[in-house]
Amino acid sequence: MYFRKITAITMLAFFSLAAAAADDAARTVMTPYNEPNVVYDFYFDEPAKINSALYWIRSLMNPLIEQPYNMAPEFMNIKVVIHGTEIVTVARKNYEKYKDAVERMRYYASLGVEFKVCGIAAHDYGYTVTDFQEFIEVVPSAINELAHWQLQGYALITPTAMEKKFAIEEIR
Repeated sequence: MYFRKITAITMLAFFSLAAAAADDAARTVMTPYNEPNVVYDFYFDEPAKINSALYWIRSLMNPLIEQPYNMAPEFMNIKVVIHGTEIVTVARKNYEKYKDAVERMRYYASLGVEFKVCGIAAHDYGYTVTDFQEFIEVVPSAINELAHWQLQGYALITPTAMEKKFAIEEIR
């Protein structure tokens, strides 16, 4: 009987809080962000997934560039380590096929984002340093590069590139 009384009181309190929360609206908070130190791990099973992953960079940079933060891009330390099938997107010979992605990366590179290709992956694909776009740096190993920047205090972000199955209007 005592247990049932506690359960009933707990349930009543829960529903009272839920009802009160339903009357309130969400609110916007402006977290006091610092200039970011971020290393992105790009490793995808399909080259085209780099397009989705590049939005992760935009999602980091754009809010910080805008009000109220007004951060200058050159003070954001952002590295992108490329070592999956998306490596083909930054090969010069594939420019026409991946032009949109390359031009977005070139734009981010002009803002100070560093794009690094794994030397091991480059070798596996039969590429040399001269095969890549001019904004690419080839590093010895993606895994060592990721570990290095994390040990320097950089936050690791590993984008999940998913296939969009629904338009926003369909699921809103």
